[in-house]
Amino acid sequence: MANPAKKGAVYYSNEAYSNINLYLSRNKPSKVFVLVDSNTHGHCVAKFLSQVEEPSNFEIIEIPAGEEHKTLETCNGVWNALSELGADRKSLLINLGGGVVTDLGGFVACTFKRGISYINVPTTLLAMVDASVGGKTGVDLGNLKNQIGVISEPEMVLIDSIYLQSLPKNEMRSGLAEVLKHGLIKDEAYWEKVSNLSNLDFTHLDEIIKRSVEIKSEVVTQDPLEKNIRKTLNYGHTLGHAIESHFLTHNSKPKLLHGEAVAAGMVLATHISQRLKNFPEEKLNRISSKIFDIYGKIEIDENDLENILALMKFDKKNEHGKINFVLLKDIGAPEIDCEVPNKNIYEAFDFYKTA
Repeated sequence: MANPAKKGAVYYSNEAYSNINLYLSRNKPSKVFVLVDSNTHGHCVAKFLSQVEEPSNFEIIEIPAGEEHKTLETCNGVWNALSELGADRKSLLINLGGGVVTDLGGFVACTFKRGISYINVPTTLLAMVDASVGGKTGVDLGNLKNQIGVISEPEMVLIDSIYLQSLPKNEMRSGLAEVLKHGLIKDEAYWEKVSNLSNLDFTHLDEIIKRSVEIKSEVVTQDPLEKNIRKTLNYGHTLGHAIESHFLTHNSKPKLLHGEAVAAGMVLATHISQRLKNFPEEKLNRISSKIFDIYGKIEIDENDLENILALMKFDKKNEHGKINFVLLKDIGAPEIDCEVPNKNIYEAFDFYKTA
């Protein structure tokens, strides 16, 4: 059995439950809390509790589902619930859910009584391959993504793809965007494999999840605090987050999932890469074609564009007032801290609309 003392370790399937049970018996938390949202409460709690020892002692705390609830106000509700239920510094918080639950729950744990232990049990593809791994926690500030948070590893991450059986197709597609990103920044053979899946009922799902976690973990291990190479994991996110934030606050706009916005951001970043870093044009066309086949196109008009550009100034990679992009010289060859003239951003949006 793997050593459960290694903080941030990722365990899969049956090994995941044996390790959490070993952790609980060794560490004997004073109280155990399970944070869920309204979706995972119905679909995932019973499965999870059936695998852990003495689940009758666990307290369930539920938050509303959706990115719009990834706020300090929701944190306040969870902090109050923990306090009222008698949590102390030896308590454990288990975050059972998608990226909102693992991001927010991690932040709640890191700040409650100056820090209690937490474990992530991701239940969406996005959370399994990205949000739950690497120790980033946080919440949104208004419509601005992940502006408040800390980097602090969970005790462990438990991944069981059985939770994906209840996941809607659009949520699977959202998670696939981060899988595609891992291929683009690190591994061309992996990109070719995951971009050619005929549908989202993956026959090699566990293998795909493990490879994506492996790619992310390699990067995070080298640069845990995102001073340099970890920034490559934000490929497509500078514009993707701005698009997501803009659509989040305009009720007339369709609701975008994180991966849908990032997919658009990757097309835009790849076009900019072709113009500024000589990324191969033939690969640009193949990448954009694949992404359009999976995600379609987001309708972005001139008014949207100005708001999206204005939102980019809040991107976390920015320094000294400069907007920094991650660009590609080729698949698997990223470059960080790239300044991009507005002219190239406008050209990228023109390409996105007409390609």
